[in-house]
Amino acid sequence: MKKIAIYALTKKGADLARFLARQIGSVIRETAEAKDVPQVELFFHKRCGNAEQKAVLFENLSSIVAGHFATYDGLVFITACGIAVRVVAPLLSSKVTDPAVVVLDQNGKYCISLVSGHLGGANMLARKIALITGGEPVITTATDTENIISIDVLARQKGMEIENISALKSVTGAMLAGEPVQVFDPEDRLEIHRNFADGVHLTVVEDEDIWCRDMPGIRVSWRKKEPYTSELLLHPKCLVAGIGCNRGTDTKEILNLLYQTFDKNELALKSLRAIATIEAKKEEAGLIQAALRLGVELLFFNKNELATVSAPNPSSLVESYMGVGSVCEAAAILATGRGRLIVPKIKSKNATIAVALDF
Repeated sequence: MKKIAIYALTKKGADLARFLARQIGSVIRETAEAKDVPQVELFFHKRCGNAEQKAVLFENLSSIVAGHFATYDGLVFITACGIAVRVVAPLLSSKVTDPAVVVLDQNGKYCISLVSGHLGGANMLARKIALITGGEPVITTATDTENIISIDVLARQKGMEIENISALKSVTGAMLAGEPVQVFDPEDRLEIHRNFADGVHLTVVEDEDIWCRDMPGIRVSWRKKEPYTSELLLHPKCLVAGIGCNRGTDTKEILNLLYQTFDKNELALKSLRAIATIEAKKEEAGLIQAALRLGVELLFFNKNELATVSAPNPSSLVESYMGVGSVCEAAAILATGRGRLIVPKIKSKNATIAVALDF
């Protein structure tokens, strides 16, 4: 959670908001779930603050929230619950995209997870705030009240992308009802035996051919697939595309090569974790823009590091220009911790690509 807005309508609420802003970073640092300390911004009604207190002053809560609702990861209202409900209701879109919304009283006694408890992180945020105020987190999501880990939360913790959020309801419903749920996770990326309680009836499917399409299930796969209605498809971030290119290769050619490679080899684009290349390409605009458009990290290795990899398809031409026989294959293998090369080098006019899989 990178940005949090806190709203207060009373002077006492404003005092609590300032206290939260000072303390929330240290509380989040102590937890394993969050890597970054969020930026906290304060919004006070004009009757309870001034410019020197580093808060934005407003006259109308609905107007100020509507103006920036989608720009924050979390919204904290120190107001009556009904006020927060009326303010955010017209702005809600989807549980996939809505920010976390938490409400607490001005004494910090009750911290209510109101919207986006799982995917948005409101449950976690409510618990963190309760730690600060000494209050009680109010969590009403069924999996939490039954002490069953939510699949969407677990997927987020494991860095996975959900392909079809609509299937979450049938899978979660089956778990809560004590009905069997099949799981296909051949690399055990969910660590199901560690993360699910004994009361959850999971049926591990080791062979895709025996998957029951009419039974709720969880499939963890880096393959491109059209999921069944009750099949929750999770894509782990475990693929790295190693890319080499001529100087000045445009973004369009690089992206087209990547898209075609993933499509031809039935790889899920949502499983792409990074693009890797040689350090000499640090200023290559086409690569930089491709990574930005895909929303993935761009990794660089020097020629000495790349030379330690025995790539299957080295090139004497590449070696004459770059000082190393392989860029795309070697970079992909290195970036996955010397993982398995699943797509050997493929060429376009000005670029090459290879794909490797994390262990």
